[in-house]
Order: sequence, then C-alpha cells, then structure tokens
Amino acid sequence: MSFQISVQPSGRNFTADAHETLLAAGIRQGIGLPYGCKDGACGSCKCKKLSGTVVHGPHQDKALSADEEAQGLVLTCCATAQSDVVLESKQVTAEGALPVKKMPVRVVSLEKKSHDVIVLKLQLPANDVMKFHAGQYIEFLLRDGSRRSYSMANAPHTLEVAPPTVELHIRHMPGGKFTDPVFTTMKEKDILRAEGPYGSFYLREDSDKPMVLLASGTGFAPIKALIEHMQHRGITRPATLYWGGRRPADLYMADWVEARLAEMPNLRYVPVISNAEAEDHWTGRTGFVHQAVLQDFPDLSGHQVYACGAPIVVDSAKRDYVAQGGLPEEEFYADSFTSEADKAKA
Repeated sequence: MSFQISVQPSGRNFTADAHETLLAAGIRQGIGLPYGCKDGACGSCKCKKLSGTVVHGPHQDKALSADEEAQGLVLTCCATAQSDVVLESKQVTAEGALPVKKMPVRVVSLEKKSHDVIVLKLQLPANDVMKFHAGQYIEFLLRDGSRRSYSMANAPHTLEVAPPTVELHIRHMPGGKFTDPVFTTMKEKDILRAEGPYGSFYLREDSDKPMVLLASGTGFAPIKALIEHMQHRGITRPATLYWGGRRPADLYMADWVEARLAEMPNLRYVPVISNAEAEDHWTGRTGFVHQAVLQDFPDLSGHQVYACGAPIVVDSAKRDYVAQGGLPEEEFYADSFTSEADKAKA
C-alpha cells in the first residue's frame, strides 16, 4: 500500500510505500527534503506534520523528544506513513534533487595531513559523472552491507577537469570498519563502491545575508567545498569561517584557508583552539568554537549559519544561536558528523 505525501509550502508531492521511510521515498523521487545522518541521530530531517499519521522507528531522544513528537514533529528518516500525510518544511524548494547513483571509484591519492586526518582523493567514472551540490556527501558501500558517509571537500565545478575527482577528509576512528583500512592498507588504484550524492547541506544562493561558516575538525570538508563554490561563482556575501580544533595541528588545512583569504576579500577566518599546550605557542582565540561566534556576533538575526562537525558542536550551536543570538531556526543549515558510536546510542 502506498500513501500520498505533500510538502508545504513548496507544494511538492510524492508517494511513500508503507514499508519505507518518508525520507527514503522522497530521495527516491527527487524531493529535496532536508536530512543528515538518515539514522535518527542528528535531527536534521525534523519537520512539522500538518496532517496524517506516521509511525517512528528507533531514534535518539535528542533528535526527536516525546514532547516534540506529541506536538506533531516527525523525523522523516525513521517515520513511515500510515495514511496520506502533509508535512511542513520550509527548506524544501520547488527544484528537484540531484539523482543518486551507485558507482565504482578509484583511489587516486592518500595524503596524511595530521596524525589522524588523511585527505583521500577518488576518481569518478568519466562516462557518467555524478552531479552534486557543494556540501553534499557520498556513502561507501562496505562488503558486510554497512555504509559510511563522508562529505565531499571540493566544489562541483572541479569535476570539469579530467579526470573527475572528489576529495574527502577522513579522520581516523580507531577500530573503524572504514577508517582503519584507510590509515593502514588502502593504496592508490584500489577500487571502492560508493553511492551519492546525499544530503541537504549546500549553499542557499537565493539569499544575500552574511554567513557564518562553523566547522569543527573534519567538519571543515564541506565548508571548504562551499568556499570553493563561492569563489567560483563570484559570490561576495560576507562570510566568516570559524574553525575549531583541540590543538593547532587539528586545523590541518589552515594554509589553504590563508591562501583563500588573499583572493576573497569577503572572507574572514577565525581559528579557535580548545586545548592548546604550551609547546603549541598558540596566541589566537581559545575556547569552544561555537561560543566564539556569539562573542563576535551577539545578534545573528540577519545571518545564515552553515555548521559542520561533531554533533555536540552542531547541536550546541543551533540551540544557542537561536535562543541567544536570535537566529531564525530555518537559517541554520547543518551537517552533523554522526559516527557509528553516536548512532549506537539511539
């Protein structure tokens, strides 16, 4: 049995089978629903149910609390329809989403940028190049059937140079099914299976609001893609990048950022370190990166925020920027890097 799903105010419509989540049905039919982890952990897909009945699968309370569910909020990534449903999601546009493809990818290079970060470059099939928005991610299909997601750190226009290559920033998670091989046995010319693009994190180009770009750790990857895209498109809206790490070495491409500053007068950069040691000789900003933003921008009511990285940083930023900074909730765009350990807490 299938049901009719309508999304307001965009007027987009699609059908959902009783056995599939609303999000899976939307992705299958090219509807640009907002989402992040697809596993009930991050809350990025949360939206208002205006009418109809859904049933939720397992999810984390921080993504959707019982009170929120009682108020009619739903997580589309783990909700299945029991009737026709009308949703409200202001992030859905009249445009269709880009098609998702499965593809083989070839390892071009592995470059160690810090003790626990590798920049992995992958060649895409040249005969059917994937289209994506700067900020989206791909999933690796592992042999045991599990998946791992990584944001692309380059902008789409870079694929125009042959061979088409995507760049990923991989942080080592000891014991990780994917990251352990990346840091030990993976080598150039290895073939991996991938699928994408996924995600609703991308630059909203129909706005002229100044932007805060917030990154923690390898959350810099999709932010780097946004900056590349802005430069390519000649977007001159003011943008301030706040990049946080425990130690200065965690800001593993600071030289790349400095080079962009020389070319993009609209871009500012504020590195923030939380656990500097004396040997680091760090003289810059210290503390939690999301708090540095509010120190500089106590009024965020006229801004857009693009936040990526650890869930605790993204969640804290959204809570504080809306409650203390007056940021409109719909102007907070996020990609929360939810690990398998995070998902296991659901």
